[in-house]
Amino acid sequence: MVRGKTEMRRIENATSRQVTFSKRRNGLLKKAFELSVLCDAELALIIFSSTGKLYEFASSSLQATVGRYLRHTKATHRLQPPSHQHDLQPVQNEATSLLDEIESLEVSKRKLLGEGLGSSSYEELQQIEKQLERSLAHVKARKYEVYKEQIEQLKEKEKYLAAENAKLAKKCFVQRELRQSSTQVGKISTHLEHSSIFDVETELFIGPPKSRSIK
Repeated sequence: MVRGKTEMRRIENATSRQVTFSKRRNGLLKKAFELSVLCDAELALIIFSSTGKLYEFASSSLQATVGRYLRHTKATHRLQPPSHQHDLQPVQNEATSLLDEIESLEVSKRKLLGEGLGSSSYEELQQIEKQLERSLAHVKARKYEVYKEQIEQLKEKEKYLAAENAKLAKKCFVQRELRQSSTQVGKISTHLEHSSIFDVETELFIGPPKSRSIK
């Protein structure tokens, strides 16, 4: 009886999948054992089922074989650079260029500070002098701008303080006027009270005086 060709895809039926797994697992373990015996090969086989169960086989020691594999792959990686190393070449070139530029800037900065001028030529010293003169001119111009800004700020502050002083002076004047008015009102009230004590009733008579009769 000729067996049909098995289609290589996941078995959907769980029971059939488990039966097939058990049969093929046993067959794989048997083939691994036969290969190790017949060919004197060192084998290590690790299998995890879909449920996470572990199955393993080793011709000698699983840990020893795995350690041998790790040492071998590590040595191989050291001897053979990664295939993508050529992709890093442009990045390495750019990094080298940046380092050279940084070094050049450091040298220029030291020379501007008056350091490391022993190897400088006359023309280079002239260029450094001109650059310092331009830098000094920029510094002076900026210093003048900052000075003007501070003067304007002080003027604005002076205006603000003058306005506040005027407000306070007006407030003090009003309060002084109120106190003086209150004092005058009090004096008038006191005077009126004292004057009422000495009031005298007077009778006004208009006409010729009465004549006296002579006896």
